[in-house]
Amino acid sequence: MEQEDDMAQNMMGMLLGAAIDRSDGDSGIKGAIIGSLTESALRVVTPLAITFAIGWAVQFGARKAWKAATGEASPGTPAPAR
Repeated sequence: MEQEDDMAQNMMGMLLGAAIDRSDGDSGIKGAIIGSLTESALRVVTPLAITFAIGWAVQFGARKAWKAATGEASPGTPAPAR
């Protein structure tokens, strides 16, 4: 079942690439190859990008919570009056 899904996704990449390549008058074969490679690359890059984004959000939230708990002012923020 998983192999069928992979083939369907690969076929979609090929069809999309061929359609884009044909729009400028080419045969579409080069576009089909590029579309297939792009779809395969996206299959690898997308989980990495999502993991990076989640990690950044957690780090940002943790830093913000730490600054709120310790009373640190962020750069450019005036210090609280005493």
